[in-house]
Amino acid sequence: MSTSRRAVLAAALGGAASTAAGPGAAPAAHAASWQQKWAPSARTDGLGAFETVEDDRANSHPAGHPHIFATGDNWRFTMHTVDRDTSTDRQRQEVTGLRTSGSSYLKWTEGQTWRITYSMYIPASLKATTTFTHIMQMKQPGTGTSPIVVQSLRRVNRKQTIELRLATDDILVGRTDLEPLHDNWTEVDFQIKVGNGSAGSVRWILRSGSTTVLDTSKTGVDTFLADRVRPKWGIYRSLGDTSGSLQNTYLLLTGLRGYQLV
Repeated sequence: MSTSRRAVLAAALGGAASTAAGPGAAPAAHAASWQQKWAPSARTDGLGAFETVEDDRANSHPAGHPHIFATGDNWRFTMHTVDRDTSTDRQRQEVTGLRTSGSSYLKWTEGQTWRITYSMYIPASLKATTTFTHIMQMKQPGTGTSPIVVQSLRRVNRKQTIELRLATDDILVGRTDLEPLHDNWTEVDFQIKVGNGSAGSVRWILRSGSTTVLDTSKTGVDTFLADRVRPKWGIYRSLGDTSGSLQNTYLLLTGLRGYQLV
């Protein structure tokens, strides 16, 4: 299925404004602001925008290669029902990290605050499931590491929803209906303060056109395991779904931007 519309993020990114000081007053303290650190283009950077690409790691479906590729201004993640990950009870087509050059990428470490904005197109064929279907994760790099944050398509009381959850302590940040977002571009604004124990926070905003669908946050939460935090995008889903929702499908992303609060 082709799409012709690419959403443009309309929310302005800016820091706090400084106030004028009176005569003899001390200089104003530095006001933290979002500084852009990552602005890849699917058309010019392709998969070089990411730290790693996990395209059919088990080589389960060579005829379907490539499953992840750039098409015009979009990155496309294709999932077939026959695809299998190295753990054969699940499927995975994902990219990780924020590459800034051929030899370097951004590292999100404890105490830092980061923001990712982008637009995603979820077709009606990419349905919520009774088991996990993740389309974004925050993880510690490394084999077998646990997710920290997951953006998921989940069936709740037979209803299709999209949610953000802090996986470490199983804390639901927010949830909204998925079906109104199907076959449309949805703008995502995700913010995270990387903090151990209760030093972390997250904010998650979804917009559809001029409508803010959801704007929710959690503070005093754990968003750090060890080493660093690395974003992942794509389709990562269990084959254990009992709702009959697994179909050949895809996900489109565009306009990926990364900002650090400094």
